[in-house]
Amino acid sequence: MIKQALMGEFMHEMENTRKLLTAIPDSALEYRPQPHLWSVGQLAAHIAEVYNWYDVTFNQDTFDMSTYQYDKGDISKASNILAKFEENAAKAQAAIENSDESQYMNTWTMHIGGNPIMPPMPKVQVVRGFLYNHLYHHRGEMIAHLRASGHVVPSLYGPTYEMSQEMAQ
Repeated sequence: MIKQALMGEFMHEMENTRKLLTAIPDSALEYRPQPHLWSVGQLAAHIAEVYNWYDVTFNQDTFDMSTYQYDKGDISKASNILAKFEENAAKAQAAIENSDESQYMNTWTMHIGGNPIMPPMPKVQVVRGFLYNHLYHHRGEMIAHLRASGHVVPSLYGPTYEMSQEMAQ
């Protein structure tokens, strides 16, 4: 039952991520609201990359970041980032579908060369926090970046401000 619930949320939120990434114009990719923040392109690439972490999270009890190969791909075009998202999201979906629910309470750790960077916790807690909530956090940042750069954002959880203004007329 836990797997079924995780899959339902994953499928719904994957579509919301797709809608958001599809809304990014190439002209916005270099925008960053402050010099120390990621650009829209970097943030979008990170969102797409998080989906690549599902397999190791669902199917291993340890994630060694020192051996992980980060592959953001070519982020010079929004369509490239969307393609990377589609590739990683398909792998993430397969990781959930093929996961063993009896392993969800296994203790999971993340480290870099033996040095912990996240405290040990049950795998299902990592799935909800490190994978799901992490994506929602960065999608919120993306929405703020797009709005700040004058771009329209898609509706994810009901009407956007602009849609509600049109409906009120």
